[in-house]
Amino acid sequence: MAYPGYGGYGGPMQGMQPQGMPMQGGPMGGPPQAGYPQNGGGYPGTFAAPPQQPVNDPMWGYFTTIAGQDGEIDAEELQRCLTQTGISGTYTPFSLETCRIMIAMLDRDMTGKLGFNEFKELFAALSGWKQNFMMFDQDRSGTVEPHEMTQSISAMGYRISPQALNAVIKRYSKAGRIYFDDYVACAVKLRALTESFRRRDQMQQGAVNFQYDDFILCTMAI
Repeated sequence: MAYPGYGGYGGPMQGMQPQGMPMQGGPMGGPPQAGYPQNGGGYPGTFAAPPQQPVNDPMWGYFTTIAGQDGEIDAEELQRCLTQTGISGTYTPFSLETCRIMIAMLDRDMTGKLGFNEFKELFAALSGWKQNFMMFDQDRSGTVEPHEMTQSISAMGYRISPQALNAVIKRYSKAGRIYFDDYVACAVKLRALTESFRRRDQMQQGAVNFQYDDFILCTMAI
């Protein structure tokens, strides 16, 4: 039994190209597939190799301006850095809480910060999610409706029950609308929790056994 809800998630919809930095790695924009993605997955931010000369990368300037001597950025610095890059476009800039969960998604060494390669991975993912959001935000109001959010989650490649979808939408909607910042926060959590589940679902059966402490670690760290 292949685990439903995993494969090609977080990427732009079919036939669309992501904005922002060019992405390396697997093909993007293809139709979602059931089961686990191969070779690291089809979501934005899957890089075949780290950049060889980051000094020539346009993102390097944004990053180094904000990063401290340790060469990493925390949530407050990430918020400023993303605002400077203009990734939000005409939408409201990302909240500090959304920046925290962005870092948690990619903070594999649990330092609470992101290095340059992790920052680029995040930026690529954000570009894909922004494209998905804009497909439904036709009036550029910065919001989408619940039924559009449902379609967008499905377009990312997730296959979850109507009950779960309803719970997700209620969690991230305000006055019956989902704003871009909340949309991204939802996408980040879906990706992070799905990856955490996948690592434990070694038989790809769609079911795992959690110890209480492990469950808390997986859910509270995001």
